[in-house]
Amino acid sequence: MDDTRQHQQPQPESTASGPAIPTNPARAAALFQESAAIMARLRAPDGCPWDREQTFDTIRRYTLEEAYEVFDAIERRDFPHLAEELGDLLLQVLFYAEMAANEGRFTIADVLDHLNRKLIRRHPHVFGEEASRAAGNQADVDADVAGSSSAVLRNWEEIKAAEKRNSRSANRAESRLDAVHRSMPALAEAAKLGSKAAKSGFDWPRWQDLLPKLAEETAELEAEAAAAEHDPARKRAVEAELGDLLFTVVNLGRHLGVDAEMALRGCNLRFRRRFAQMELDADRPLEAHSPDELEALWSRAKRTLAAQEQAL
Repeated sequence: MDDTRQHQQPQPESTASGPAIPTNPARAAALFQESAAIMARLRAPDGCPWDREQTFDTIRRYTLEEAYEVFDAIERRDFPHLAEELGDLLLQVLFYAEMAANEGRFTIADVLDHLNRKLIRRHPHVFGEEASRAAGNQADVDADVAGSSSAVLRNWEEIKAAEKRNSRSANRAESRLDAVHRSMPALAEAAKLGSKAAKSGFDWPRWQDLLPKLAEETAELEAEAAAAEHDPARKRAVEAELGDLLFTVVNLGRHLGVDAEMALRGCNLRFRRRFAQMELDADRPLEAHSPDELEALWSRAKRTLAAQEQAL
């Protein structure tokens, strides 16, 4: 009897949650093609008016929202929901690529080509040094990692560094701030930028010195916001002034030894609890209350929660 085991497909390993699901590349490719076609249809001249109106600037905030929703689903181990959230995140990629194609810049095929080449050139221990070189690897690394994940990461960083050296513009001097990744959350990036700049002496000497700066930025924001009420074109200036104010607040936190991201997350949690307490205390829907009544409910909620915390 013939031994057919050599013709069998390798079976995925089981996990603690159950047997692994084998990947079906053909089905994935067909569904991805359908998704790209749907996106193109939405952006077509007779497509969806809302989708056609969007730009890179209007869509970018949704990308952050979707990334955080993916993060939230992972933290809660809500895997059925995670599959949906990953789809929403993929939608952002398709949206950007279709807008770029509409403007004659690149297509989703270019996005996939960049991804595939990057994966191959950064994994010479998997695809071979020749394939890695063909995909653009210009770093001299040892592909024999002997099963060591630390060796894999070392090679990855060396290959990545070589990519950056070769892609950096020859007429642009490298800044010390380049070490702060733009991919960081904005609050964390602001704190890192302020810390890096401080090492060159460009900083406020004391935290008290930021208070006049806060007042200055607030006044500038107030002026631009008032002007934007009569001139919608000034909304970008309002955004810039709000950014300046937030940057100053983050650096005030840095001087005080307070992480701005954690401070804001704590504030968000307190707001959730206080608002929920308002809903419990109200004798009718919040929408039916006057502004003064809502303020009274808010103050009452703060007192109630503070008393509960002291009792713990």
